[in-house]
Amino acid sequence: MTEIWNLYKNGQWEVPFLTFSIYLFVAASLVLYLVIVASRNSKIKKERLSKEYSVIIDKILSAVIFEDVPFSKIKGDENFQMLFDTPFFREVLTESLINLHKNYEGVYAQKLEQFYKDSHLIKVSFRKLKSLKWEVKCKGITELAEFNIKEAFVPIVSCSKARKKTLKIVALSAAIKLEGGRSIKYLVKHSDPIDDWMQLNIIGAFKKHDIGDTEGVEHLLESQNTTVIALGLKLIKELKLTQKLPYVAHLAEHTSNTVIKYKAQSLLQTLTV
Repeated sequence: MTEIWNLYKNGQWEVPFLTFSIYLFVAASLVLYLVIVASRNSKIKKERLSKEYSVIIDKILSAVIFEDVPFSKIKGDENFQMLFDTPFFREVLTESLINLHKNYEGVYAQKLEQFYKDSHLIKVSFRKLKSLKWEVKCKGITELAEFNIKEAFVPIVSCSKARKKTLKIVALSAAIKLEGGRSIKYLVKHSDPIDDWMQLNIIGAFKKHDIGDTEGVEHLLESQNTTVIALGLKLIKELKLTQKLPYVAHLAEHTSNTVIKYKAQSLLQTLTV
C-alpha cells in the first residue's frame, strides 16, 4: 500500500495503471471469448443430440402408437434405459410426445397419455412446478395440461397467483383446459388485476377448449375484482351467451362502478340488437 502511495505522490502511477488496465482488459476479453465459445459448442452439441434423439424417439413412439408396444417392453432395452437416464433425452422425448399429442385424438392420444404416465415423465413435470424458475414452471404446467392430468389442477391454480405475468397466463389457461367451469370459481376469487393481455389469453383459452354455457360464466360478474367482472362481460360478449343477459342487466342496475355499469349497458345493447 505504501509503495502505491509513493508512486502516486511521485506522479509515476500512470504507466503501472495503464499496464494493469491493459492486462485486465485482455484477460476479461479472453474469458468472455472462452465463455462464448463454450456456450456455442454446447448449443451445437445439443442440436446434434436433439436430431439423433429424435430419430430414436420417432421409432419408439411409432411403435407405441401403431404397434401397441407398452413402455414396460421399451424400458427393457438397455440402450433406451441408458438414454432415458439423461435429462436432455427426457426433455426431447417429452417435447416429441407433446407435439404428437397435439396432432392425434382418440385412441392414439390415449396411448401417448399412458406412455407419459408409465414412463414417469409425469413426475418430472410435477417436479417442474416446484422450481424457483418461472420458465421451468411454465414448461411443467404446459406438459401436465397437454396430457390432461386433472390432479395437477390445484397446484397449477396456485401458480396463477405468481407475480410473473407469463406464468399467470399459462397457469390460468391450463386450469381452464383441465377443468373448465371449475376454474371459474378461482377466477372469481382472483385478487390481482387481470390486464387486457391476460384477459385476451383467458378468453382464447375458453374459445379453444369450448367451455360450455353451463359452466357458470355469470359468477365472474359477482367478483369483488373489477377486472374479473370486465373479463366476465367480455366472455359473455365473445361467446355470445345471450342467456346470461339477465345477470348482465342485474349488474348494470346494481353496480356502483361507473365503468362497469357502462360496459354492462353497452353489452346489453350489443347482444339485444
